[in-house]
Amino acid sequence: MPNYVIVTDSSCDLNQEIAEQLELKVLPLSFHLDGKEHKNELNWPEITPENFYKKLREGLSCTTSAVNMESFKNLMETYLKNGQDVLCPCFSSGLSGTYQAAKIAGEELTALYPERKIYVIDTLCASLGQGLLIWYAANQRLNGKSIDEVRDWIEKNKLHLCHWFTVDDLNFLKRGGRVNSAAALFGTVLSIKPVMHVDNNGRLIPISKVRGRKASLDSLVDHMAETATDPKNQTVFISHGDCKEDAEYVANQIKGRLGTKTVFINFIGPVIGAHSGPGTIALFFLGTER
Repeated sequence: MPNYVIVTDSSCDLNQEIAEQLELKVLPLSFHLDGKEHKNELNWPEITPENFYKKLREGLSCTTSAVNMESFKNLMETYLKNGQDVLCPCFSSGLSGTYQAAKIAGEELTALYPERKIYVIDTLCASLGQGLLIWYAANQRLNGKSIDEVRDWIEKNKLHLCHWFTVDDLNFLKRGGRVNSAAALFGTVLSIKPVMHVDNNGRLIPISKVRGRKASLDSLVDHMAETATDPKNQTVFISHGDCKEDAEYVANQIKGRLGTKTVFINFIGPVIGAHSGPGTIALFFLGTER
């Protein structure tokens, strides 16, 4: 096995079982719900995903805070002290300060451990988009690829990691400044659903609006049909804000229309879910372009 570890943050939204299988070292981000600070652990030890989204639906406020640079530094140093190198793909710089914190930590540690390789990567990805990119990278590590080979693969392929999603309640995006109050009210009354993606700068961009939930879900599959590379033989990830039936609908559409065999579904974690809200559906795959 190559002598390096992959360190990432919990906004990758993988589940604990997969993270352990891939031998990932995951730094939990934090969120504040109902006046209490919680860790965004992959196994949801402090609050179940169903409970988290129930509280959001009830109107409880949830906020997120920037990751502590020292937390990244401490986690990375654990492995550097053991003589291992560190590859650290992070949550998109277009949506969070996580990458910047990890980058500073990496620079400080490089001065302390000049003999070690420390690569911090801005994935420009979010949620299971980040998770899928890391899934590919970690499997390459398990198959014996070197840290340089895996780093180069991530840099070459990260802008082919397509993110398409829709939300059920525009008010959560309104709170985060993604849509204005008038658009949120108008969209809610008319059941207008935005179809959005993460662009090449790692930012959230509205692409179109459709009327009705089913049309918005079908639109995600349409976008995959347009740009996916070899959809039959690639692994596809879907994340959701406590709406598993809709996630399964999208998965079945992909399998039926595109012949995709392997689809993994998981909850959107609380750090991202606080901003996207209940009812969010996100689809991730490799494509010709984002």
